[in-house]
Amino acid sequence: MALARSVGGWPRAAIHACRSLVLAALLASLTLVQPAWALALPAAAAPVASPLADVSPALEAGPTLDAARAPDGHPSHAAPAGSTATSGGTTTAEAPQVVTPAAELTPEAAVATPPVLGPGGHSFVAAAARRVAPAVVRIDTERSVARQPFDPALLDPLLRDLFGDPSGSMRERGQGSGVVIDAKRGLVLTNAHVVDQADSVAITLADGHELEGSVVGADPVTDLAVVRVPTREEALRAAPLGDSEALEVGDWAIALGSPYGLERTVTMGIVSSLHRDINSLGFADKRLDLIQTDAAINPGNSGGPLINASGEVIGINTLVRSGPGAGLGFAIPINLARRVADQLGDGKDVVHPYLGLQLVPLTARVARDNNKDPDALLLLPERDGALVQRVLPESPAEAAGLHRGDLVVAVDHEAVGSPGALLQRVERSQVGRPLPLTVIRGQKELQLSIRPAALPHAG
Repeated sequence: MALARSVGGWPRAAIHACRSLVLAALLASLTLVQPAWALALPAAAAPVASPLADVSPALEAGPTLDAARAPDGHPSHAAPAGSTATSGGTTTAEAPQVVTPAAELTPEAAVATPPVLGPGGHSFVAAAARRVAPAVVRIDTERSVARQPFDPALLDPLLRDLFGDPSGSMRERGQGSGVVIDAKRGLVLTNAHVVDQADSVAITLADGHELEGSVVGADPVTDLAVVRVPTREEALRAAPLGDSEALEVGDWAIALGSPYGLERTVTMGIVSSLHRDINSLGFADKRLDLIQTDAAINPGNSGGPLINASGEVIGINTLVRSGPGAGLGFAIPINLARRVADQLGDGKDVVHPYLGLQLVPLTARVARDNNKDPDALLLLPERDGALVQRVLPESPAEAAGLHRGDLVVAVDHEAVGSPGALLQRVERSQVGRPLPLTVIRGQKELQLSIRPAALPHAG
């Protein structure tokens, strides 16, 4: 009798029978569950749930959305505690999050859209510049300057016969910007250094007409000047003036002018800093707290306006940092410029009180380091204040008894921690009226009285 062939001790017929039973059981089980990919696909006729379906009713109410606004002016929507809004509904979270309305969840919302104004889609910069541009002017000046003398021993006689005597004067041309501040009287505000010692001043209006101007007055201490142009030839438009005291760091700043003679140039940036002491920039003969901006200011912008997003003048461009640190521009606050311009426009001199002191800043740390030095010339008070480095002869300070090495710590009972703070307080004082000073001399605190005088050659 033939024996059935076996595999591993099992008859082949038994193995085939087992395989059939297992296959039948698998086929039966596949009819009871759906594959994983089938669960991920929604039915064709199934309704799609709204993304706002899971948002709490409080967020759907209109008045609640407008009750709180973010600093940028857009509504700030707080999500319910313990939930986060998503494009498909609400998921749990450990802390409250910010809900973005479904209307903002569009592809365009991912790209920051600049603010627009009007049906033309122009930016707020265009609208602001359009409001002030008619009042911005270009200023061309000419003056006589002395030639640099040559050493006669180095000048060949043949060259002298050919070119003449090198001594004498030459004509120098300059250029800057300005802004009309009084159309009825034809007054243009600009920088004092733009029209300094100018023999002739030509004003080119925004429409291209050129007028002859005359310098009414200038104040070198604040670097401001007023030029008058005839008002009968052309109708002038004055620029709206803003409030520089209302500025905050980060506000928009737009500069207008004629850099390098390129008229009607507009650049934009922000207010980078406020109350920047001009003495820290190397100008010891000025008294200014400047507006710092990163709006591009170049030679030729001097005297032009710095405006805000509403198209109001907030400053007069005056300085630009070149070389290392380029891109830093500075403007004179319009509130100060307005006060000075009012006096200059009326033909008055701008009077600046002065004490006759040369000051350097002193801090307690610097004083301690100095006092530890065995070779120190004198011991310094270990306090913050304005240290007297020199007392000018025949000055109010000398008359009041101030000495080199004195530390001024208060003016009129107000603490001052730096020379800039002291000068600001002196600038607000009146000529001839006693001004109390608190001074540290050695280990003693003294109370002195000083009468400010008018700054010589001011105005």
